[in-house]
Amino acid sequence: MFSTRYQADAQSEDESRGYIVTVGDVAPDFQAILNDGKSFKLSEYRGKVVMLQFTASWCGVCRKEMPFIESEIWQPLKDKDFVLVGVVRDEPLEKANELAGQTKISYPLALDPGAEIFGLYALKTSGVTRNVIIDREGKIIYTTRLFNREEFDQMKKIIFNEISKNSQ
Repeated sequence: MFSTRYQADAQSEDESRGYIVTVGDVAPDFQAILNDGKSFKLSEYRGKVVMLQFTASWCGVCRKEMPFIESEIWQPLKDKDFVLVGVVRDEPLEKANELAGQTKISYPLALDPGAEIFGLYALKTSGVTRNVIIDREGKIIYTTRLFNREEFDQMKKIIFNEISKNSQ
C-alpha cells in the first residue's frame, strides 16, 4: 500500500510530466487491435501485471528504450502472469510492424488511431515516451517518462516484485 505522501508526490510529478492519471488510480479501460490482428481489452487482464509502453515510430527515445524493454522485461517475464503491450500512437499497421522489426521487439503492439488510448492516460499535447505499470487489481502502481536508466531500473524492480507477490 502506498502512503498518502507518496501518492501526493507521485500525483504532482505525474501532472508535471503530462499524465492525467496517477499512481493509485484505476487504469482507464480501452480496447485496441494488436499488430497481429487480435483484439486487446485491458480489463480482460485483471489478475495479471500489465505494462503499457506508449510509443511511435518517429520517436527516437522510444526506439532507444524498446530493445531494453524486450531483453530486460519481456523476455524474462513473457511466460509469467505479465502482459506487455506497446501502444503505437496514431500510426497505421505498416508503421507499427516496421517499428517492431527495426527495434527487434517481439511483444505485441496496439494501434492507437487518433491517440485515443494515449489521451486516456496523458495530455495529447505531451510527449509520447512513457510507461504505465498496472497491478493485478487494475490500479496504476508506477509511471515513467522518457528513458532514464535509473527510472527504468526502478520500474523493472517494481514489475518483478509485483509478479513475485502471487507466485510464492
